[in-house]
Amino acid sequence: MIKKLGNVVLVVNDQAKALDFYTRVLGFEKRAELSAPGTPPGAPHWITVAPKGQDIEISLFQVGSSPDPATSQLKPGTGPQWNLVTDDCRGDFKRLKAQGVAFDQPEPVEQPWGIQATLRDPDGNRFSLLQPGMGP
Repeated sequence: MIKKLGNVVLVVNDQAKALDFYTRVLGFEKRAELSAPGTPPGAPHWITVAPKGQDIEISLFQVGSSPDPATSQLKPGTGPQWNLVTDDCRGDFKRLKAQGVAFDQPEPVEQPWGIQATLRDPDGNRFSLLQPGMGP
């Protein structure tokens, strides 16, 4: 029986830059960083990040790092959009925008389900900052 979702893969152009963005800018923690035996230094490897206390992890998959033809076709910014739940969407929006994070709109938007602002990581992967239940 499937018990839970363990991680989701995001395709990135540069694992080191992605790791910096998710840990330094968004404040996530690095959960795993593993290399196969014999992997040269600096080569793409398994890296996961997640918000503190979160079970689901994001795996930062280096584009073009797999010999598998199916995964070699993956491109950054084409994956699903994820919601990052916050208790202060407007405050997080201002803090992240000041750090150079790109947003799809000039200010957070009030929706019936809450306050929301869509951001993009350096590779174009979309995330929604969502403050639930605070809409009009």
